Amino acid sequence: MRTRRYYIEIAVVAIFSALLSVVAYHHFFNKTQVVYNYPNYARQVAYSDTGSQPIDFTYAAEQTIHAVVHVRTKSKVETTYRNPIYEFFYGDGTITREQPVVGFGSGVIISPDGYIVTNHHVIKGAEEIVVKLNDNREFDAKLIGSDPSTDLALLKIDGNNFPFIPFGNSDALRVGEWVLAVGNPYNLTSTVTAGIVSAKARNLNIIDDNYRLESFIQTDAALNPGNSGGALVNTRGELVGINTAILSPSGSYAGNSFAIPVTIVKKVVDDLREYGVVQRAFLGITPTDMNAEIAKQHDIATTIGVYVSDVRETGAAKEAGIKKGDVVMKINEVPVQNTAELQEQLSKYRPGDKVKVTVLRDNKEKTFDVILRNLQGETKVVKSTDVAETVIFGAKFAEITDEEKSKLGIRYGVKVVELTPGKFSRAGIEEGFIITRMNNKPVTSIAELKKILNNTRGGVYIEGVYPNGVIAYYAFGI
Repeated sequence: MRTRRYYIEIAVVAIFSALLSVVAYHHFFNKTQVVYNYPNYARQVAYSDTGSQPIDFTYAAEQTIHAVVHVRTKSKVETTYRNPIYEFFYGDGTITREQPVVGFGSGVIISPDGYIVTNHHVIKGAEEIVVKLNDNREFDAKLIGSDPSTDLALLKIDGNNFPFIPFGNSDALRVGEWVLAVGNPYNLTSTVTAGIVSAKARNLNIIDDNYRLESFIQTDAALNPGNSGGALVNTRGELVGINTAILSPSGSYAGNSFAIPVTIVKKVVDDLREYGVVQRAFLGITPTDMNAEIAKQHDIATTIGVYVSDVRETGAAKEAGIKKGDVVMKINEVPVQNTAELQEQLSKYRPGDKVKVTVLRDNKEKTFDVILRNLQGETKVVKSTDVAETVIFGAKFAEITDEEKSKLGIRYGVKVVELTPGKFSRAGIEEGFIITRMNNKPVTSIAELKKILNNTRGGVYIEGVYPNGVIAYYAFGI
């Protein structure tokens, strides 16, 4: 028979178990939830300022991807090497051979009848240009013209009803605004990347031309080799730039990409279509970006703008009354903070156009009406047919014909068609001489000859051939 003590022990064990269960529940299952209420500083990056609607990248991509083309070029380069055995027996052992080179890049169709914008460096020296559309159709492209100073070129393919990208307004772009880059990196066709406008009016000094015009849009949209000549578009699918360069220690994307603003592109395209050459308008000053040091040295009450270090004797600025020591602040009421912005504004105009230039003189603003001029100090429009009439160091030049190339066994050259007293005649060059190389660089056109001379300091070494097949060499100093 169970005793009273037995029942008391059972009761104690039951009470202890109940208490243990309660403690265990509170310890393991009923913890108090702690909520940290941080201020909402973060914002989802794919949403607009209003927070109401997401930014639709798909619309811009669909509107533009079919109008960005793959550009394939074929050219030849000369390689020179020495043969010591040949040199031992026969003297000069220098051997030159041509090697085929294939290049790739991107281009943007800008009209339904097949005009295409790309970079000058994409098609430079090309003997054959083939364009491949997003639907895999291929076309032989004709080079309408190119402009080394802006690194732009205009191509044309035959046909109609091509997809194209309309021009936008790069002046209206804001830092922080979303943009898309469309192109063919590493031959990966129809590639779209996104980023924001990181800065505007960047001058990188990367274009190989004495009269380069650089005012790049900087973005962080990923660009790689093959993107050159492709489209930079806004979220409405409008063209705002032509992708051109990256800054990278490795040659691949490193966070900084650069595009030529469409304001420059449109002017270059219009000039190449209408005149065959770009009409560059110059103010006729030696510009220097304003800074604190210049402001202090000359007691100028601003650190932004373009300081006039000098004025050209036959330039537009001097004719209008602008002086050395002035600070250019505006072009047609558009503020300019540095040389790149000044060049971008001037690039919209042609020689002979009148613009209002606002300067700071004695810390007071003055406005001048300036009639812009070309590099030669003239206001007339230059056409491609006039290029051959350009006198350089007393010589006039003309492009050579295919018949002359075939007869002499050369692929390129520029003929001296007329000589007046100057460096070319004093060097012994005679009329009819065809210049094939200058300072060991191929002379493929009159524009290329001018470019080589513009970028040369010191001496000029010329190789060429006369119509009778006699090879000759000349040299003179600059």
